[in-house]
Amino acid sequence: MKIPVAKALFNSHSYLEYRKLVSDLLLEGKSTGNEQSEDLKQYSELNETRMNRLDKTMKITDENNLKLKNLNSEYIWLVISEGWCGDAAQLLPIINKMAVDSGKIELKIVLRDENDELMKLFLTNKNKSIPIVIVVDKETGSVLGKWGPRPKGATDLITDYKKEFGVIDETAKTNLQLWYLHDKGISTQNELINLMLDLES
Repeated sequence: MKIPVAKALFNSHSYLEYRKLVSDLLLEGKSTGNEQSEDLKQYSELNETRMNRLDKTMKITDENNLKLKNLNSEYIWLVISEGWCGDAAQLLPIINKMAVDSGKIELKIVLRDENDELMKLFLTNKNKSIPIVIVVDKETGSVLGKWGPRPKGATDLITDYKKEFGVIDETAKTNLQLWYLHDKGISTQNELINLMLDLES
């Protein structure tokens, strides 16, 4: 196992611990991460509401549920996240539900800014984009693959917007949230399951 991965796992949080950590910081008027600002705090508050809703409403399709339960090995999904990240708020409830439903995957979450060494191993186009799901073989501790920071449809939406307007502004962020709303977590489920099935074959 790579040392940064082992270190991160040692300092990781369960989904419920992560949710509590973010909530407790909000009570102090703070967000997770090294940087503190009114904007980041507001994003965290918005994400808290979003995650509460998704935890109640998010469903894994029957077909995907079956595929998860039929995985041959046991895994850890180590996710790099932060409380202020809009994509993480949309994706973590799905990732958590998939892990729970599978009976074969343990979900562990770490904060990006506290795990810089780990983050540097999983950059996206040289950026510290999150969330990133790192797939670890539970038995051997070896890193098998990664997924993130967002499903292909959402990535394409942002890439196309940036090409057309040169920036990622509030409109782009709103469009992205609408994309997630309409997708209902299906793309994320399918992509993660395809990754797991590829790893097993």
